[in-house]
Amino acid sequence: MKTKIVVDSSSSLYALPGVDFACVPLKIVTDEQEYLDDGTLDAVGMARSLRTYKGKTSTSCPNVADWLAAYEGAEQIFVATITGTLSGSYNAALLAAEEYKETHPEARIFVLDSLSAGPELRLLAERLRDLVRIGMEFDEICEAILAYHKHTHLVFSLESLANLARNGRVKPAVAAVARMLGIRVIGQASESGELEVLCKTRGEHGALERIVLELKDHGFTDGKVHIAHCDNPEAAKRLKLMIHAVFAGAQVDVTECGGLCSYYAEQGGLMVGFEDGEAEA
Repeated sequence: MKTKIVVDSSSSLYALPGVDFACVPLKIVTDEQEYLDDGTLDAVGMARSLRTYKGKTSTSCPNVADWLAAYEGAEQIFVATITGTLSGSYNAALLAAEEYKETHPEARIFVLDSLSAGPELRLLAERLRDLVRIGMEFDEICEAILAYHKHTHLVFSLESLANLARNGRVKPAVAAVARMLGIRVIGQASESGELEVLCKTRGEHGALERIVLELKDHGFTDGKVHIAHCDNPEAAKRLKLMIHAVFAGAQVDVTECGGLCSYYAEQGGLMVGFEDGEAEA
């Protein structure tokens, strides 16, 4: 039975070695052009261009046909999407699953709303791969990934809120004040999948310290940490060193944000996905 793992590009994950895998792209749309987040996009170049762009911008989720194409050829499919509170990607994936099963009655499809994005979604995809590779049954994998999901988290540090304001996620006045005062916003993906502001800091070092504190508060010990940055490799490296200074056994890596995450995180932004202390190895 052919098994496949499918995510959307909010994961910033375009390949997953060791398993049959597909990434379904979202789009970033302006009045002048569309950016397809398919792994070949120059996400930093896009973020730099949008920083001075004055027109309207938005994002577009994959449609049912996009998801169907990703499912094709598999009989056992595990799907994880961006939080359903920010995008219609989850609903489209569900509709595609129902349509796929009409023409492939033997297929089994599990669709998970990550309630998050970026590196937390990557953690979920990697755990799905591990569960598949050890030979667990379909229902066992579904149960195990739901249990694991309770112990994964996302925190972020943003230098700009402009694109979030354009899309109605924060008030424009808040974004303007943050920009003028040089304030960095520290937030998290809430349990309901909303973007939740935790605090505001001045200066990058304070933002990095707060992220380490969030790991502590969640009981982090020596699990996985995925740091994704948008055009800010130095801050990502500093954060990695700070995490290792407190948690010597932490498994930390640094990657770049893909297109969708670069759009929302903007230049200078950091997204951090991690396991808490209760996540099973």
